[in-house]
Amino acid sequence: QVQLVESGGGLVQAGDSLRLSCAASGRTFSSYIMGWFRQVPGKEREFVASINWSDGSTNYADSVKGRFTISRDNAKNTVYLQMNSLKPEDTAVYYCVARRKGYSWYGGSWGQGTQVTVSS
Repeated sequence: QVQLVESGGGLVQAGDSLRLSCAASGRTFSSYIMGWFRQVPGKEREFVASINWSDGSTNYADSVKGRFTISRDNAKNTVYLQMNSLKPEDTAVYYCVARRKGYSWYGGSWGQGTQVTVSS
């Protein structure tokens, strides 16, 4: 069973940086796509970024392109989300997700989430 544990959230000021980590276990992830979503109370979860574990190809939401970078460390089975130039509208709970290729995100495995708060 896939287990995902996020860390690295916190309270920062606008313009600051944070790096989120997602430690993954329970599977060999070469056939997985790893992603980050975020959610604000009262709104649906929003896609942020994803990375193909096997070839490292990435995708980003338009709202974070050029500011956020997703990466993975195969040796540590960890996915990272480097967030630069943070804005108050980036405030949300951030979730790490793992899905098999060809499957829906919502059928994947989700972490417990980590809070990111950006003050102005």
